[in-house]
Amino acid sequence: MTKKREIDDVTGVETTGHEWDGIKELNKPLPRWWLLTFYASIIWSVGYWIVYPAWPLANDYTRGIWGYSQRATVAAEVKAGIDAQAAMRQKLDQTPLADVRKDPELLRFASAAGSASFQTNCAPCHGRGAQGFTGYPNLNDDDWIWGGTVEEIHKTLLHGIRTGDDQARAIQMPKFGVDKLLDDAKINDVAEYTMSLAGKASDATAAGRGAAVYKEQCALCHGDDGKGKIDQGAPNLTDAIWLYGGTKEQVVESIRTGRGGMMPAWGPRLDSTTLKSLAVYVHSLGGGK
Repeated sequence: MTKKREIDDVTGVETTGHEWDGIKELNKPLPRWWLLTFYASIIWSVGYWIVYPAWPLANDYTRGIWGYSQRATVAAEVKAGIDAQAAMRQKLDQTPLADVRKDPELLRFASAAGSASFQTNCAPCHGRGAQGFTGYPNLNDDDWIWGGTVEEIHKTLLHGIRTGDDQARAIQMPKFGVDKLLDDAKINDVAEYTMSLAGKASDATAAGRGAAVYKEQCALCHGDDGKGKIDQGAPNLTDAIWLYGGTKEQVVESIRTGRGGMMPAWGPRLDSTTLKSLAVYVHSLGGGK
């Protein structure tokens, strides 16, 4: 004989007869619209599996009866974009870098293409606005260790910095502390003198002692006046621009370790037209000479 199910006093809904720790289960089915939506979703998914790529296999995937491929769609769109730019890319490839600025249309094209390439390849280190970070130069100012003409920028992009490329920017500052070329006292003194060149020294006596150390160890690359030499890759020490930071501790560390950052050689990674557009874009940021 079927047990009669009771009606819940609070909701007025019949119970299923199941009870756990005094909690009774209501016999309240899901709304019909919800069930119909659920069943429709199942039917839709089966149809999707049949029509579109859906299931991974050991070495492939189910292609679907329509043979649709998002990869192929994107590839076609990329090719269409490249084909549409073909004439301008060819023109840029054939135009000397120094002459690109003479053609407003070509300059706009190169700058736009260079901006897109910069965001993809350069922004992770130099920032989306090319503002740089500690150890990564700001490309918006007019301070260039290796030269800021569009040709020099192009060479830096092409061969990189300290990459092992035969034409890379490769000059390295000595590791005065690591290699025991100077003791800690002399490193401290020459750091004070270096900071005095930019008006930031806090110990005039130490800076005075450091002047002699600077002349003996640093002037050959940075110049007697501290304004740096592009052919040596030696930065200007008289301005307020410090690649690795301008505090006393940071300057001491630069002298002690020589720093020696590296930038990839983009020549093997990017085509010649993209490299030219990048050089034009970086040069146009406001700091190109």
